[in-house]
Amino acid sequence: MGPGGAFVRAANLSGVHATPVTVEVSTSGGIPGLDVVGMPDHAVLEARSRVRCALRSCGFELPRLHVTINLAPGEVRKSGTGFDLPIAVAILIATGQLSPELARDTLFVGELGLDGSVCPVRGEMAYALLARNLDLTLVASDESRLAGGWEAVARGVGGLWQLRGGVGDLPAIRAQARPTADDEPHATPDFSEVIDQELAKRAMAIAAAGRHGLLMVGPPGAGKTMLARRLPTILPPLTDDEQAEALLVHSVAGQDLEALSRGERPFRAPHHSISSAGLVGGGRPVTPGEISLAHEGVLFLDELPEFPRGSLQALRQPMEDKTVRIARADGVCTFPCDFQLVAAANPCPCGHLGDPGHECTCSAARVSAYQGRIGGPLMDRIDVVVDVARPSSSRVIEGRRGLGSSEMAEAVAAAREFREQREARSRRAADPIAEAALDHRARATFEGLAEGLALGGRAIARVARVARTIADLEGRDRVSEEDVVEALGFRSRSMG
Repeated sequence: MGPGGAFVRAANLSGVHATPVTVEVSTSGGIPGLDVVGMPDHAVLEARSRVRCALRSCGFELPRLHVTINLAPGEVRKSGTGFDLPIAVAILIATGQLSPELARDTLFVGELGLDGSVCPVRGEMAYALLARNLDLTLVASDESRLAGGWEAVARGVGGLWQLRGGVGDLPAIRAQARPTADDEPHATPDFSEVIDQELAKRAMAIAAAGRHGLLMVGPPGAGKTMLARRLPTILPPLTDDEQAEALLVHSVAGQDLEALSRGERPFRAPHHSISSAGLVGGGRPVTPGEISLAHEGVLFLDELPEFPRGSLQALRQPMEDKTVRIARADGVCTFPCDFQLVAAANPCPCGHLGDPGHECTCSAARVSAYQGRIGGPLMDRIDVVVDVARPSSSRVIEGRRGLGSSEMAEAVAAAREFREQREARSRRAADPIAEAALDHRARATFEGLAEGLALGGRAIARVARVARTIADLEGRDRVSEEDVVEALGFRSRSMG
């Protein structure tokens, strides 16, 4: 761009991806002022005031000229405060206060304080990924936090005054790396702390081994939440690709990245008062919902019947597609949401139906209406249902401990490895009954019990999938009669 003009590379968030934007600045005579065009939202328009104060605070001059700022392409809505820094840099280059070399092969992202300091913005992992793909250097706040391995592509700047020395002198942004063997161990919950719930632990291991949806039904105080919070401890560690995707989602949502950087799987437990937009995603600008923040981890829905019916039904399609698409007038945002669903519910409104220690005060009509709030379509995506009874008082006082997370994690890892080897030896069948590979006794027993229990096609497929996972846990190629009986035992007796 010629005298009186400049352009700087920036980016705009769309879903979990950053798309390139060019910040063009042109100066001319006339009434002094700053005009921003190119479909900016309110946060971008407010950059005019922040940039003016930041330039003055850092000793730069804002000439008495009319400055036009264009955010190209003009047909895409621009949002967020990350355009503050590239707009300021473009103005300084256009007015000759910074060298045009500063903008060469550089992507600028950051919010400006009134004193000229550069503040972090959400989505910096997405910006770093875009910079790497375009072979550019990302310049963002020195307070930003990226995952390990991004030091070569990102440089940190504390304030506008530091740009006088060029990009080459800026330090690398500090990264949050995976822990090493020398690091202090991080305290995590363990299944050994859950006393007198061995049946529920077995259900947890089956759900983890086969990535089955799990529903726990029991009275208050039975330990359902304790069990759910420990499920991530028996899941396999995040692979590099899984961690990168999860970090990207959390960065775009403005969430802390420390736990993910340690390799921990996400665990999200939204309150039942959450809106559909908070659960699935939405807002303006569009941000990921809880189901996307649980990507590659666990989504725990406590008090499942208390969730709004519309919110629960909104989960159906994302659970099938592993992706949620949010359509707006200015485009479609896509977020990944490959999570494992774990839910907990009381058996009735008072919570004591079937509890030998307390009397249920609910009428049959209230119990039926309460259980019906979940809805059949969602229950079709839950394969394992387990009754969680109140633990024995004597065993809790004695402090007896059963299976711990380490033993359960080993069993889950072995089952998943066996499944991979089994599927490699034979072509995977589309039919869950054929894939289960029932032996003769198991098939005869399954047919008799399915007819006696009046199971429908979906229920039969669910039971077959669970039985196959149980056989994988035992390292058997064929599903036995005992596997089928145990799988049938994990069908709902009170909620489905």
